[in-house]
Amino acid sequence: MDTPASLGIIAGKGAYPLQLAASARAQGVSRLFAVAFRKETDPSIAQLVDEVVWLRVGQLQAMLDAFRASGVKDAVMAGQITPSNLFRLRPDKATIEMLAQMKERNAHTIFGAIAARLEGVGVTLRPAHLFMETSMPEPGLLSRRAPTEQEQADIELGLRVAHATSGLDIGQTVVIKQGAVLAVEAFEGTDAAIRRAGKLGGAGSVVVKMAKRGHDMRFDIPVVGPKTFRYLRKARVSALAVEAGRTILLEREKLIEEANRLQMAFTAFTGSEENE
Repeated sequence: MDTPASLGIIAGKGAYPLQLAASARAQGVSRLFAVAFRKETDPSIAQLVDEVVWLRVGQLQAMLDAFRASGVKDAVMAGQITPSNLFRLRPDKATIEMLAQMKERNAHTIFGAIAARLEGVGVTLRPAHLFMETSMPEPGLLSRRAPTEQEQADIELGLRVAHATSGLDIGQTVVIKQGAVLAVEAFEGTDAAIRRAGKLGGAGSVVVKMAKRGHDMRFDIPVVGPKTFRYLRKARVSALAVEAGRTILLEREKLIEEANRLQMAFTAFTGSEENE
């Protein structure tokens, strides 16, 4: 798509919304509007956008009203919400009605429903990697050290497991060690899954992260950043494999430097774009 004159950002936690805002501005977006969430979004988002509206998680109607008033026609979702907070939210009437219509509640159904409601106020939700294309790796080795024979075997097993479970909307990350599945990401998120695997298996595990089958690239796109690398270091992970072209690497060069410092194999694999 052509670069829009204005862009809305639904800003979750972490560095992702900040990096996206800076990248969008650098690529010619003249006006940035953000909806941010108290106790989730980094307050520095206010320094990178022209206008920010602060809400509680669960205030769907207020978010729709804010977008309608902003006049923005294109928006992206960037950054996550702390998983446990989704069970502690104080939903407004619009959120209650939306959730009541769902038989299953996962990233695809919840964010898909939000996207539909944004469409209702004239806002089109664009792919989450918009303006972040340079942060998505091509296939190949990213670190100096290549995976060992055992690590490569574990990566291939991790791919098979991730491919098999992705259609169940469980998570995007699998941790393997010497042919044993230590952890499959669930609702707790990638970092907690890595921590769990580290406590169980100790040093030398392999982490595989990929988009699910039929992944809607408008939301919940796989992201790896400095915070995840802190968990990789603490768990003494020896290799990380991410899906090329479908994973965002925040502060990419810093991640590669850290992988090299830790002597970790870091690679991007080619996945099936359809993830059949």
